[in-house]
Amino acid sequence: MIHAARWGVRSTVLSEEELRRISDASLQILEKTGMRMPLSAERRDALAGKGLFFEEEEWNGSPSLRVRFSPESVATALQSAPKTYTLCARNPENDLFLDGRQGYLTLDGSGLYVLDAETGAVRPSRKADLETAVRLADALPEIAFLWPVVSAQDVPPPVQPLHELEALLRFSSKHVQAMTAVTPTAARGSIELAAAVVGGREALRKRPILSNFQCSFSPLSYDRDSLEAAFCFSEAGIPTGFLNMTIGCATAGATLAANLAQGNAEVLAGITLQQLLFPGTPTFYGSCATVLELRRGGVTCGGPEDCLLQMASCALAHYYGLPANVGTFASGARMPDWQAGFENALSGMASFLAGADMMCGAGLLQGATIFSAAQTVLDCEIFGFLRRAVEGLSVDDENLALSVIERVGPGGNYLTEEHTLAHMRKIWQPRVLDRSSTRDEWEAAGRPSPADLAERRARKLLEKHEPEPLPGEAEVREILREYEARLV
Repeated sequence: MIHAARWGVRSTVLSEEELRRISDASLQILEKTGMRMPLSAERRDALAGKGLFFEEEEWNGSPSLRVRFSPESVATALQSAPKTYTLCARNPENDLFLDGRQGYLTLDGSGLYVLDAETGAVRPSRKADLETAVRLADALPEIAFLWPVVSAQDVPPPVQPLHELEALLRFSSKHVQAMTAVTPTAARGSIELAAAVVGGREALRKRPILSNFQCSFSPLSYDRDSLEAAFCFSEAGIPTGFLNMTIGCATAGATLAANLAQGNAEVLAGITLQQLLFPGTPTFYGSCATVLELRRGGVTCGGPEDCLLQMASCALAHYYGLPANVGTFASGARMPDWQAGFENALSGMASFLAGADMMCGAGLLQGATIFSAAQTVLDCEIFGFLRRAVEGLSVDDENLALSVIERVGPGGNYLTEEHTLAHMRKIWQPRVLDRSSTRDEWEAAGRPSPADLAERRARKLLEKHEPEPLPGEAEVREILREYEARLV
């Protein structure tokens, strides 16, 4: 059973007037500055007369295209984008409803290393590591949908996205976001694999068990292949979003407002092209915006600016009536330690208060580069805590319990009351945080840390959990072989 976060408590960091000003600034950027978007002649012809203006230019010694957008073209696109829809899973019980009333957690994406639980060493990731991580995520109800959390670096690069998708489909019955399919070839292969699982392309159009998003290249650019991949998915009826990864002081302005205005323009540009070409395609607004770490040139990974950018990006997505997919857990810690808990808890709270529809991503450390099974379990613990916190509380006759208080009276207790028995199991219980043992018991157990307990829980889940069999597995393997023979 999927554990969704139900929004009872909400907050915002931007007023309606501030949202309007950022939106107007983004529209000005799109109209006056424009975006570098190298579209094919076929796509340009299809967009003719729809409020876009094309200017051929040279970039890095190669021909490119500057696209400017009229405000009317953006408004038309936003009107055609669905406001609610379902992210389907191969097991319908795991379907996710994007209706603005709940939010879902996924794994983070594309780490290059694995923290080995047995040795404590960090090593490059392999496809087998991704399969293990997916099987663990399938067993955790807090993980609602899947990203390829680590890269399958032991398979040929041309077919790596397809091997990663095959692992996600084979070891989980939850919805899959094929976020490493960033070329038209990978997009077409991903569609073929998913269609083989559900019984054909029309069945996939009716119940798309995968979705996709494409990232802008800040500042104000998109890659030709990634745009074509987005169009391939959109044409097949696959929900396809657009995501910015702006870095303040580096690929975006130093101020948060400038960062937001530019990143918002980048997302709107992708959605506008998509909706003008394929009206009504389910889409979403994605942001993993951050800020430059000024001492070493990395990114801040969970700093206060990141939390503000998360909340503001959610607010902008909802301002346009779109589902929000935001970077949430992205600790810079090297181990599942105090720093990881501190940064991920506060980052998680920011996304929860903002009402993010999709939150990525659990399981990675050191700026989304190192996978840890223990960290995955700990992130789910944080998610569970926050899930309860934002549900809020009810103040009705049943919850005020005046008759119970009257019956117990001064000096009594509530342990044997039916009201207590009816409500006590609603109190959140941790799975790996240690509340119960005495100091002596903890000493005798070897002084286990939360990370130790999380590692034990991960090991038990992996020992017991078996994912649902994959329909069409033989056809999936044959499609992989065909792509390998053609591309490798």
